[in-house]
Parts: sequence; C-alpha cells; structure tokens
Amino acid sequence: MKFVDSAVLFVKGGNGGNGSICFRKDKNNFSVKIPDGGDGGNGGNVHLLSDININTLIDFSFKRFYEAENGNNGKSKNLKGLCGRDIIIKVPFGTQIFDYNTKEFIGDLSNNKLVLVACGGLKGIGNFKFKNKLEKNVYNYSQGGIGEFKILKLELKILSDVALIGLPNSGKSTLIVKISLSKSKISNYPFTTIYPRLGVVFYYYKNFIIADTPGIINNASLGVGLGYNFLKHFLKSKLLLHIVDISSNDILFLNKDINIIRKELLKYDKYFLFKNIWIVLNKSDIISRHKLLYIYKYIYFYYKIPIFIISSLKGYGLKKLCKDISFFLSSNNYI
Repeated sequence: MKFVDSAVLFVKGGNGGNGSICFRKDKNNFSVKIPDGGDGGNGGNVHLLSDININTLIDFSFKRFYEAENGNNGKSKNLKGLCGRDIIIKVPFGTQIFDYNTKEFIGDLSNNKLVLVACGGLKGIGNFKFKNKLEKNVYNYSQGGIGEFKILKLELKILSDVALIGLPNSGKSTLIVKISLSKSKISNYPFTTIYPRLGVVFYYYKNFIIADTPGIINNASLGVGLGYNFLKHFLKSKLLLHIVDISSNDILFLNKDINIIRKELLKYDKYFLFKNIWIVLNKSDIISRHKLLYIYKYIYFYYKIPIFIISSLKGYGLKKLCKDISFFLSSNNYI
C-alpha cells in the first residue's frame, strides 16, 4: 500500500427539508381552512473522526466527494420531516484540516474527537407557523437551507510519543510488534517497513504511542531510500529510539552505523540536535556477554546518552526499556 500524507476532500452538508403548505378544514366550519403544514428536517452534517487504525490518506485518492443526507420535507397535520443523517469520515490519527481556498486552519485530529467540517442546511418552516393574525387568509412557508460546501486539504502529521529510527533491518518492526498492539510486517530483508506504523504501548506509569518508520540509509538526504521522507512527522516526537543492530560484532562498524543516522538527522533539520535520543542495542542474543559489555562501555563513553541492550526477537530487556520510556514521558523532561 502506498503511503499518502496529504489529500484534497470535497464535503457538503445535506440540504434542509422544505416546510409544507397544507390546510385542514375546521370541524365546526368546513368553509374555514386551517394551516397545518409541518416543518422540514435539518440537513445532515459532515464530521471528521480520527482513527488510530488508519495509517494513510490513500483512500481519498479514490473517493473525494462526501455529502450528508438531505432533510425530508414537512407534511400535513403538522408533521415534521426527518432530519438528514450525519456522515462521519474516518481519517488517520494526527490529521490536520485546512480550508483549501482560504488556507484557514480548521482543526487538528490528534485525539479521538469529532470535528464538524460542513453544516447541514436549516429546516424550512411549515405554513402553520406563519398564520397572519391580522389577515387570516394570508399564509406562508419557507424552503430548507442549502447545505454548506467546502473544499478541504488534509495533511497527515503522525503524532507519536516515541519514534523508532535506524538503518534498514535493524529490528524496529520486531520491536514495535513485541511491545505494542501494532501488527507490522516482519521479514529479513531491507525496507520491510515502507510507511510509518503506529502502536500503543500500555504501561503502569504512562501509556504511549510508538511509531515504526522506514529505515534511513547513507545519503538519505539526497533522496536515497525511504525513511528520509518521513522525518518531518517526528520532529514533535518526545523521544527517539535509535535501534542499532549489533550482530556484526564489530565496534567500528557499529560506530559508523550510528554516525550515519545522526548525520542524516542533522542534514534534515538541526532541531534534531536538541531532541532526546536513546540508543538501543538490538539482537543481543547472538553476542557474548563479555563482548556486549565492551560495546556498551565504548558507545556510552563516545556518546554520553542513555543506552539499552535488548533482543526484540527473544524479548530480553524490553520490560526495562518500556518502563524507562513510560517514566521518562510521565516526568515531562522531554523537548
């Protein structure tokens, strides 16, 4: 599936139902007509709702026009017409809504809430409400209003508390599957992840949202690879986990891999220099304990940032990692 992070949408509220112009005969004087036309129904509204299970705006490449139901017309005997049903359009978590013509910001779907984007037309008034007391033979009614029409521009900003970054095949997808409710595709070849996926991690201190991103490779800033295009989504992430594959058992090679990611981040935006970044040494189950200690001390001495040793496949160290992330987010010590 292709990842799409912007879309144009046409929405229209339903038209209001017309008021009815009807009469009934007075039971005491059949020559007298009494107005009894009912009101119409209001037109339906159009809402947008965020859904964490949706990752992309690609659905709006195939269907772009959405219209709510029209209200029904009023009827005789003062019967009101039914209101038109609202429609709810589900969009990815973190979608921002703008008016396409005026560029006005309408709303930010960063949580599970409804945002009204197009109002339905107001109901028409039936003639029984328009009886003229001075001129008893003059009656009136009104037609229903036209539903609001808007052209919207949707922009997806993936909002996650934690983002996983690293080279392809470093174990990011396996990690997010192990600790969250996400169901990312896992295979032993580069670029298994082709667009960001979100997962929710439930923990004692604070539940948090974690994002799995496509791998970043050397010269990504020149358009090589997939992951570089998605870094804009994670400038607001509170914590970045740099996943490093240590199965090579070569400290110089590992240091080179770490520097590749840090270099590409800074090329994209200097703000990453001030972000909270933790290094997570993955695939520790195939390295001897003595070698692990040596790698840990070397990298910590070189970078002076928090370092964790885990095995996504075997589950080693995941509980402590989640605990520290949850405590870190609950303490509000992030940038």
